[in-house]
Order: sequence, then structure tokens, then C-alpha cells
Amino acid sequence: MAIYEYKAIAKSGKATKGVIDADSPVSARRKLRDQDLFPTGIQEATGERRMRALPTSDNAIAKDPSIKGIQLGRVSVRDVALMTRQFAVLLQAGMPLVESLTAMLDQTPKPRLKQAIYDVRDRVKAGSTLADSLSRHPRIFSQLYCNMVGAGEASGALEQVLVRLADIEEHQARLRSRVLSTMAYPVFVGLFALALIVFLMMVIVPKLTQIFQRQGQDLPAVTEVMIGTSRFIGHWWWLIALSVFGVLALWRLWVGTRKGRLTWDRIRLKIPFYGTLQLKLISARFARTLGTMLESGLSMMRSLDVVKTVIGNTVIEESMADVKAGVRRGKDLARPLKETGYFPPMLIHMVDLGQRSGEIESMLLKVADTYDDDVELAVEALVGLLEPVIIVVMGLFVGFLVLSILLPILTMSKNIG
Repeated sequence: MAIYEYKAIAKSGKATKGVIDADSPVSARRKLRDQDLFPTGIQEATGERRMRALPTSDNAIAKDPSIKGIQLGRVSVRDVALMTRQFAVLLQAGMPLVESLTAMLDQTPKPRLKQAIYDVRDRVKAGSTLADSLSRHPRIFSQLYCNMVGAGEASGALEQVLVRLADIEEHQARLRSRVLSTMAYPVFVGLFALALIVFLMMVIVPKLTQIFQRQGQDLPAVTEVMIGTSRFIGHWWWLIALSVFGVLALWRLWVGTRKGRLTWDRIRLKIPFYGTLQLKLISARFARTLGTMLESGLSMMRSLDVVKTVIGNTVIEESMADVKAGVRRGKDLARPLKETGYFPPMLIHMVDLGQRSGEIESMLLKVADTYDDDVELAVEALVGLLEPVIIVVMGLFVGFLVLSILLPILTMSKNIG
């Protein structure tokens, strides 16, 4: 739906101008005549003119999807969760779909999310389904989100599906927030220790080196190593930085290829402790997504197609093709999952138990909660391990620095004596 700027004459004879949204100029003129306005000129608002033309009730800062190069900010998982929750409340209160989307424009503070909602509302007005309209914005609404909304529309339980989606998004946001807050302290300590080491090697050590050189005496080997390291960092710091960025760039290029991504994801799964932690995260994501989609009324085959897109590891994603093929041949889900060799025994056992009892959805959600709790405990244990490691490494460096300084000073004191 386009935005048109118009000039018209009111029934009283007074000239007026403004903006109106319509599918075509003809439709815009018809709307104006319905309002007892007689148009004298109509022009479609595009680009920045469209931005200025949008009325406040229709989101004055929402931007047309065709406009490029405008920074709208990012949309977080928490933003989508809050929007979904509010949307569900409006629908549960009996408000029609289009009116609910219009109301969401005033309740959503994020410009990029407002842009998406504005476009979704226009597409729904034009006759598209809500799921198809949401799928036009894959960076905001995931394939899981769109498929669940589609299932809700088909089953007539859109409000309940939106509530489940809000629960999923809020759970992911809480888990990510807890992990990040737990990792914040050791990361800060590590960066501070690194900055302190660089400062000592580039500022303090060169000054001490000048004092030792003026004495003209032989220096201990440990002091020579410290001075050599300081000189290398001082003279070639740009080469070190360039090498680090070069290695990172090459790694990104390699991981960007299909073969490189497969190799890297396979390596990640084999790293001690980290591989186990990642497998638990994948298992939790798999179980929660599959359980929620089955609970929302989607078929097993369609749910497995969506689950494949949210796993986040190409090695396990490829194994999902075998899982889907096994289910299509009539096998229980637990057996092909076990045959992949990646999923942990508890997940397989719970899936098998859920299928035999007819409560696979609740079993999957329970095992997802269990793995999420395990991940939190594992991250806390890792942080508890990192803190003393950082302190020990820092202590070893400071001890090396003190030793390399004190030894020549003691030698100088003996000579003076």
C-alpha cells in the first residue's frame, strides 16, 4: 500500500492538503471523496518524502523497505518477545488482526521493528497471510516464528501460538543474558590483564632498559629475554596487529566456505568441555523447538524441516536429513536420532518414552529445560575455573617481570659494594 500526498477542496470550499494511504491513485481519490474532499492533485510520496508524509498514528518514523542505506538499529530477541506478547494480548482481547498490527506501531520503540510491522500490516491488508508477511523479514522473524504463526492461522489458535512464541523468545533472551552476565567478569579481568602487560612491556620496561644499558654490565638471561620481547613489541606492534587481523580474516573466509564450516563445526564438537557444552545447547534448542512446534499442531515432518534451520551446527544439520528419512520410512523418532551418534542418551530416552506414552511434546520441553539448566551450571563452573587461571597467568608474568628487574639490580648493588 502506497502513501499519497494530496491537495483538495473541502465541502466548505476551504483548500486543504495532507497524506493518505491507498493501493492506487484511483483508490486514493475514492477515499478522499468518501471524506467529502474533492482532490485537485495527488502525488505518491517516495523515499524521504514518504518518511515525512507518514502520519503519527501510522508510525511517523517507520521507513519504506525499499529505502536503502538508512541505519535503523538492531532488533534483539527481547524486543521480538515483547512485541509478540503485546500482539497476543491484543488478539485475545478481540481486536481484529489489522487493527492489532496498527496498535503495535505505537507500542514498538525500535525503528527497524516498526518498519517490519508497517510492511506486514500493509501486506495483510492486501490479502496476504500473516505468516507470509512475516517471512518477508527473515532477519527479525525466524523460520520457526513464521511456521508457528502459519500453524496458528491454519488451526484458528493464533493467540495461543503467539503466547508460546513469546515464551520461547523470552526464555532465549533470559538464557543469553545470564550467560553473558556470567562471562562478563572474567572477560573484563582478562582484557585488563592483557592491557596491563602491554603497558608494562611498552612503557616501563624500555625505561628500565636504558638504566641497565648505561651501567654497561652483563645482564642475566631472563632480563635479556624481557628486553628483547619489549623491543620486538615496541618495534613490530603494527606487524603483530596486522597478523592477528589477517589470521582472523582468513579464518572467516575459510569458515565461510561449505567445507570449512563443516570442518570447523566438527572440530568444535570435539573440543574438551566446550564440545559437550555446545552439544547440550544444540540438544536444548532441538528439543524446545520440536516440542513447541508439535504442540502448536505442526506435523512431525514439517517440524523437522524447521528444526534443522535452528540447530546452528552444519554437521548435525546434515545428520537431520537421515533423521527425517528414517521417520518418513516409519521409524520412531528416537531410533534415527540415536543412529546419528550426536544426540545424548537422555534426549533419545525421553523421546522414546514420550512417543510410547503419547506425550512427546511435554517430554521434549522437559528435556530442553534440563539441558538449559545444565548449560548454566557448566558456564558458571567454567567461569569459576577461568578466574584463578587468569590470576595465575598474571602472577607468573609479574613474577617474571620482577625477577628480570631485580636480578640486574642485585648485581649492581654487589658491584657498588
